[in-house]
Amino acid sequence: MSLQKKTDPRLWWLLGAAAVASLLWLGATFGLIGSAMDAQERQAVLQTVGDRLVLIVLTWAAGMGVIGWGLKRWFDLWVTPSVQLAEEAQVLLKTDVVRALTPKGNAETKVLVGLFNQLVAQREDLRREMDHKVHEAARGIEQEKSRLAALMSELTQSVVVCNLDGRILLYNNRARMQFRALSQAPGVAGGAELIGLGRSVYSVFDRKLVAHALENIQQRMARGAAQPSAQFVTTTPAGQLLRVQMAPVRAPSGGGAEDSSPALTGFVLMLDNITREFEVEAAKDQVLHTLTERSRAALANMQAALDMLDYPDLDAAMRERFLGVIRDETTALSRRIGDLEAGSADSLKTRWPLEDMLGVDFVTAALRRIEVATSVPVSAAEVDGGLWLRIESFSLIQALAYLAGRLSDEFDVRFVQLRLQPAAGSAGKAWLDLIWSGQAMSTETVMSWEMDPMKVGDETLRLTVRDVVERHNGAFWFERERIRHQAFFRLLLPLASPQEQVDAATFVRSDSRPEYYDFDLFKTTEQTRSMDDRLLTELTYTVFDTETTGLNPSQGDEIIQIGAARLVNNKLLRQECFEQLVDPKRPIPPATIPIHGIQPEMVIGQPTIDQVLPAFHAFAQDTVLVAHNAAFDMRFLQLKEGQTGVVFDQPVLDTLLLSAVIHPNQDSHRLEAIAERFNVTVIGRHTAMGDAMVTAEVFLKLIPLLAEKGIHTLGQAREAAQKTYYARLKY
Repeated sequence: MSLQKKTDPRLWWLLGAAAVASLLWLGATFGLIGSAMDAQERQAVLQTVGDRLVLIVLTWAAGMGVIGWGLKRWFDLWVTPSVQLAEEAQVLLKTDVVRALTPKGNAETKVLVGLFNQLVAQREDLRREMDHKVHEAARGIEQEKSRLAALMSELTQSVVVCNLDGRILLYNNRARMQFRALSQAPGVAGGAELIGLGRSVYSVFDRKLVAHALENIQQRMARGAAQPSAQFVTTTPAGQLLRVQMAPVRAPSGGGAEDSSPALTGFVLMLDNITREFEVEAAKDQVLHTLTERSRAALANMQAALDMLDYPDLDAAMRERFLGVIRDETTALSRRIGDLEAGSADSLKTRWPLEDMLGVDFVTAALRRIEVATSVPVSAAEVDGGLWLRIESFSLIQALAYLAGRLSDEFDVRFVQLRLQPAAGSAGKAWLDLIWSGQAMSTETVMSWEMDPMKVGDETLRLTVRDVVERHNGAFWFERERIRHQAFFRLLLPLASPQEQVDAATFVRSDSRPEYYDFDLFKTTEQTRSMDDRLLTELTYTVFDTETTGLNPSQGDEIIQIGAARLVNNKLLRQECFEQLVDPKRPIPPATIPIHGIQPEMVIGQPTIDQVLPAFHAFAQDTVLVAHNAAFDMRFLQLKEGQTGVVFDQPVLDTLLLSAVIHPNQDSHRLEAIAERFNVTVIGRHTAMGDAMVTAEVFLKLIPLLAEKGIHTLGQAREAAQKTYYARLKY
């Protein structure tokens, strides 16, 4: 598709006017000459001219060509540079773009460009001075905001703050991780479709439950409760069980009598995933029910047998029979209690979740625990400081202390060491060794220690070392190093996955915290107006891009990557992104690989479009879609409606068309050209996420320029875009 600039329509109007004027002049000239001739002379002239009419037309056309060429040169030198200068100056005036305009056109226009550049430089000096003063004045407020962000980020409980429409205004790291766990498709973009600034919390919670809790809070506020709150338990679409505590967010009081009962402006949700807790409690209830119901009959039989044994005239055969009943029921009851005890031990094994822990921290905690519990001196040896373990630290430390205690008690071991290294030949695993020097140990002894309930000091656990190892899906064995005269117990433990480590590092990064909240969203509570009547500055946008196997969606080309970012309250939320490779189930043409950089092996095993589009649809729910050359991307999505059942019926804005609305006289509306005009740095061009980010920043620059042209609402923007030349291009 060609995106070359169309010719200025005024040039065609001038050329047409010149053509009409020349024809009128020729007609007037012939008329005056003819009026001075008699009929015979006029007939002779007409015959002479008629035979050479083609030559006259060619001469006239050549003259018009020269006039057109002159007009084009005049436009290129005097008109077009001035118009382009006006458009580029408007960018500098209405946005925060800072760049030097390129001199072009005639000498006077070039001088004018120099003056513009000087004025821009002066303005930027004043702006920098003003920004410095504002920064100094706002430093205290920023410190308070940073403290709030740090506090929210480090809380161990999930916290989500919403306005009365259920739009998320703030959330912390724990909530972000928990919402990912609640996703029905956590493998697609990490469950990013559920949480984000400006998103609706009703994608997870039933609106009626939240409304009921809000009503309870309002009633308690009306009764004068100092700290009104409400609680409810609900299930999520992914089958999780959540306990939710709700607290109100009140408008600040102005101090007057009318402000005695502050209005409710939003609510805070504190979330606890009680799925595992509920399962454990249900298992306990089942144990109690089994113990009572199944034991009642046994106890009744034994009581009846004891009553019969009280009869003195009972013969020996009957007495032996009733004694047998008592023995059988007692044995069955003992067996049942043993089974229940084993079941409770299994419950204990699964009660503690596996968590990521830095290996050095775990070894330090284990050293301290072993010395306190066993009084055996212990030290660290060859600990890899870069390993992250996926473990349940409490039971694992108990197992190490138990083994060290038995070594001290039974083999008189006086000193032990801990060693942590990557497991050779086992990807994603680590070796944790408990090392000592002393006499040899038999395999039977090792197996006995592995199967015995662990006892550390005066504390006896139902768990065994084997239970702990199985809980970690690992292994346990005994080895000797004859050269060093040492022996060691070795545990094979799982490492935390690289993706989990990256996420954890991202969560605690201080510069990402401001991306997580925006209190200005409290002001946007209107949902009753139609979307076309909404101001562009009020809407939430999903800016997206696709990479494909080719340029012909109707001829079998497929999407191989989708990248999207969200714009909320005129801010680009860089932490709330959707980026996913897609297995196209067809070859990727080699000619396209240098463009998008996606190799065939990169998409093998990735989710298919049937899995990705529903997740992307949820991510973009209740937003306006924005793309550059959106007709291309939307055609791919529309062709998948029948296959996936997903329909993207949101309004769509195209930065290509909007750029043509703002700057109709520019030479190019390619994304790189627009980014250059707005001084937007292009990073990751021709990757879905990179192009989406650039498009989002360009769109933010376009909004104030649209307002200057009287385009304030979504409906006005769509109408203006459809009138541009580029809107006629179809796929």
